[in-house]
Amino acid sequence: MDILLVLCGLVVALVVAGWSCARSYFEKGRLRGGEEATREILRGLSFHYELEGRTAPESVVRALKAVKAASRPHRKRRSSSPEPYHVHLCNLGYTVGEACWLKGHGAGARRKAPADGKIRLDLSLNELLQLGWLAHHGFQHMMPNYRSFEIYRFSDSEEAEEGAKAVSKIECAIPEKNRPFADLTVQFRKRQKLVDDWWQVTPSQLTA
Repeated sequence: MDILLVLCGLVVALVVAGWSCARSYFEKGRLRGGEEATREILRGLSFHYELEGRTAPESVVRALKAVKAASRPHRKRRSSSPEPYHVHLCNLGYTVGEACWLKGHGAGARRKAPADGKIRLDLSLNELLQLGWLAHHGFQHMMPNYRSFEIYRFSDSEEAEEGAKAVSKIECAIPEKNRPFADLTVQFRKRQKLVDDWWQVTPSQLTA
């Protein structure tokens, strides 16, 4: 009877030991697989987050070191659980994503920036149409050989004010040192006065 109990105890100990070894082997396999997957993913992403000279940002380097440190066996760690590794791996993913965004944002800003000596201006479709028409009409009247008797007018005050604002946007884009007039509000007030003087008169004056 004593021998049977001893044999049962040995069997139970053997099962527990086998289970512990299998679990440890499985956890180590998960860590090893995570390391390999991380290396392959970073290899594919490296072009998108590396700086000039193929150097990784400092934040990515620190996060990668933390991941490698978490994957190594530690004496104080009772088990080889990959949970700490997952935490650092999540932080690495966040850091790499942020580095990719920063690099892409910087590249996009440089691409949108005007060439040296050029000025870029954002205009709506309506403003572009207004300025195109005003520029053409102004060019005609600046030519000495222009003899047309056609007269083009704004249809209402709203259209006139839209044209005046579009011209003001062009004037504001001129560098201060190159402006033909120091105070931008002077030209704007002159145009606004023309609009107010015409569309604030009585209907009888409009038809005169």
